[in-house]
Amino acid sequence: MKKAFLLLVAFSLFQTLQAQRQELTYYLPNITYDSKIPTPEAFLGFQIGEWHVTHDQQVAYLRKLSELSPRFRLTEYARTYEMRPLIYLTITAEKNHSNLVELKAKHLQVSNPSESSKADLNAAPLVVWQGFSIHGNEPSGGNAAMLMAYYLAAGQSPEIDQLLNNTIILFDPCFNPDGFQRFSTWANQHRNRHLTGDPADREFSETWPGGRFNHYWFDLNRDWLMGAHPESRGRAKIFQEWKPNILTDHHEMGTNASFFFMPGVPTRVSQIPPKQNQELTAKIGNFHAKALDQIGSLYYTQEGFDDFYIGKGSTYPDFQGCIGILFEQASSRGHLQESTNGPLTFAFTIRNQVRTALSTQAAAVAMKQELLEHQRDFYQSAIQEAKNDSRLGYVFGDDYDPARLDRFVEILRRQHIEVHELGGSVSAEGKTFNPGAAFFVPMEQNQYRLVRGIFETGKTFIDSIFYDISSWTVPMAFNLQYAAVAKKGAENSKLMGKKVEGAQVERAKPAAPSLSNYAYLLEWEHYYAPRALTHLQAKGLRSKVASQPFKLGGKNYPQGTILLGVQNQNLGAAEIHKLVGDITAELGVKFNAVETGLTPSGIDLGSNNFLTLRQPKVMIVVGETVGSNTAGEAWHLLDTRFDMTVSKVEADDIARVNLSRYNVIILGDGTFGAIGNAGAAKLKEWVAAGGTIVAIQRAITWLKSQGIGFVEIRELKDPANKGRMPYGGIMDDMGAQDNPGAIFEAELDLTHPLAYGYRNAKMPVFRDGELFLEKGKNPYSTPLLYTNNPLLSGYMHRKWTEQVKNAAGIVVSGQGQGRVIFMADNPNFRAHWYGTNRLFLNAVFFGNLISGAALEQEQKK
Repeated sequence: MKKAFLLLVAFSLFQTLQAQRQELTYYLPNITYDSKIPTPEAFLGFQIGEWHVTHDQQVAYLRKLSELSPRFRLTEYARTYEMRPLIYLTITAEKNHSNLVELKAKHLQVSNPSESSKADLNAAPLVVWQGFSIHGNEPSGGNAAMLMAYYLAAGQSPEIDQLLNNTIILFDPCFNPDGFQRFSTWANQHRNRHLTGDPADREFSETWPGGRFNHYWFDLNRDWLMGAHPESRGRAKIFQEWKPNILTDHHEMGTNASFFFMPGVPTRVSQIPPKQNQELTAKIGNFHAKALDQIGSLYYTQEGFDDFYIGKGSTYPDFQGCIGILFEQASSRGHLQESTNGPLTFAFTIRNQVRTALSTQAAAVAMKQELLEHQRDFYQSAIQEAKNDSRLGYVFGDDYDPARLDRFVEILRRQHIEVHELGGSVSAEGKTFNPGAAFFVPMEQNQYRLVRGIFETGKTFIDSIFYDISSWTVPMAFNLQYAAVAKKGAENSKLMGKKVEGAQVERAKPAAPSLSNYAYLLEWEHYYAPRALTHLQAKGLRSKVASQPFKLGGKNYPQGTILLGVQNQNLGAAEIHKLVGDITAELGVKFNAVETGLTPSGIDLGSNNFLTLRQPKVMIVVGETVGSNTAGEAWHLLDTRFDMTVSKVEADDIARVNLSRYNVIILGDGTFGAIGNAGAAKLKEWVAAGGTIVAIQRAITWLKSQGIGFVEIRELKDPANKGRMPYGGIMDDMGAQDNPGAIFEAELDLTHPLAYGYRNAKMPVFRDGELFLEKGKNPYSTPLLYTNNPLLSGYMHRKWTEQVKNAAGIVVSGQGQGRVIFMADNPNFRAHWYGTNRLFLNAVFFGNLISGAALEQEQKK
């Protein structure tokens, strides 16, 4: 008994010691520091590592440093959705700040191949971008940033002088302020005075959705290229403005790991950047190894993580003459947690991040010449490779929807990619592209390698395991027609029209329609047509949708055209005309005024084939057992792009909520166990009474298990193993069978309500996971079907090749008076897939109108 008591006392004492503050020298070099600069502890009232710094505390401290230190200049570059400032510090010697414009010009000359041969590499500064905590619940980076800022503001040593004299540091203390604030609040409010390392403690079990994501529950470390969010768009602007030589990205991983730094797995690297990128990454890695060896920290490299997907912070730079470096620190996820490597304190995780931030700076000083030479050679060789490329460039366009087209051009221009309007009609790869509705991107430009990364497809890979997706061909994500233009026989005058100079396309909005006392017709092909319809419905205006084509006023109108009658509305003709004009000016959609309901061909405007629309009242199921990404993607899409009011309801509240408030319920990817039996029964009753469920990915499996809707999941048979397999290869063999994310070709029934607004029956869809659906037994119930050879780009294990042919992408089921729309793929993936958003929106607006004769029903046995 006495022995047990002594052990208990000893353990309690250990925990108390762990809770005590660490000296500044635990983290930083023991050098002289300027006494006029406050330490983080003096400013905050606690030492870094004792508590989790909140984002507002971080910003306040860095603002104070920028006021006091002539080495610092603070810039606010964006605001998050929750209106938190995104800031970075430009850190360099005081004398450099007085000459910053000239130094910046000298640096940018190195990355301009038309001038770089004249660049003086000795006079050009190296630019290092150090960034932290893009995942909000990976806090050691953002807390380490406080210490690093103090070191750079107050430190007095020859090493710091050499660093600041020759280097410009772009210091971003927190890539994800909203998530960082969310997590710090959680960790601090659950901190014990006497710390516990028990992994079961509530401190280590964040409530859904956790702090990893931004406001709309997106992973910002997948958005560097596409820029769906203000945080990412701000970062891209900084990157292109400065063209850094090194970019570091400080993360965390599982508690039982150690520390990772790049390079990653050698065979899982994009083949577009030159090999020197990985060689320099490894050379910089030697500095990290030395720094961690000095404090006895375990680490590893060249395993687990890759350098392939261009949308990640450590790979995006590699395509642009910069060395991107990922750091991954084992996470305490709070203040102290037991691990297989012993007690893991928050302070320890911060120290490792500080030491590798310091080693990055040491590498920058030692390797300045090499890194500048790499950047110069990168862009010079890019131009030479472009000259040797058989392709002149890429042409892309869309004859019916300028919004998706212009958004894609905006992404290209944000990356400083040269884009031209067409000077005439062009044919390439059997497709025709027309001026005003198409653009051309030449290969021979500084961003040649980034252009390749955006436009190229691939089906063969050195390795078969991917940390993230295996394909992201951007024009496919936008469902744009595009083609490579061969140099031989190309008509340059038609391709190289007016150069797009600004960040966006200068396009005149359609003229407002004339005043009509009869009706207006809204063309549904425009990406923002659903937003226009939302505005009409918000004013209480009745509208209908054409389920058959017709011709009127010399124009052919397809299914999906929206009819807005003028008479018997709650607004007068003049008010409706003004509203329609305002919507046209804001969104660029096309309304046509008509004065008769009699058509020369097709249905008349009073036909019963014009179906009355109801205003969607949308619920998104959220909370525990729900995939936060797909839920957030649906929320973001409806809220920010289409101005729709949505309700987010916790899964475990379904049984108690008044479901009659809603007519559309969205279930994203997830297991949905939190809904429970009572909630499932209530949901089933609601659907039977006329509601519409839109189910994405694994929600299908849960609905099927609850008898809600009727769908058959295709059983994928795993071919039997032949012979013995080496045990050492088991993880790689299993990983190779995953579907990490590829692009499939699907065939669309253009007459179906879910296809309204589409013009081409063949379309690309993003596909990940192993949930495949059988075609519906009702021949009308499968509006989207994979083709016989569906893989357009990306990796798919050969064992699935035959089994995924002609699988269903969407199946529509009946359930009493309601509809259940099963979507095997995520149409809103990462807010990047503009091309498939319409499938989802059509399900929301038109799902209840799908004919009962076209629905899957329970099969009698």
